Amino acid sequence: MDDENNPITEVEQSQPAPRILSPEAQRALAEAAQRRALADQQRANMPKEVNGSGGLEPVRYGDWEINGLISDF
Repeated sequence: MDDENNPITEVEQSQPAPRILSPEAQRALAEAAQRRALADQQRANMPKEVNGSGGLEPVRYGDWEINGLISDF
């Protein structure tokens, strides 16, 4: 066969077809994006620490946590 007459190139053949998500999955992705945007906004509105440890709030899980080490108080 003549590959010159084939309109589909190798690149087009190697790419998978886009996935069609169910309405439930689309809603879940939209809700997750909304939660991430809200969390980012809340982090941006937090007051700046002076001489703090930097990074994420160490008591965000209800325990004191730094570098994966947890201490109840």
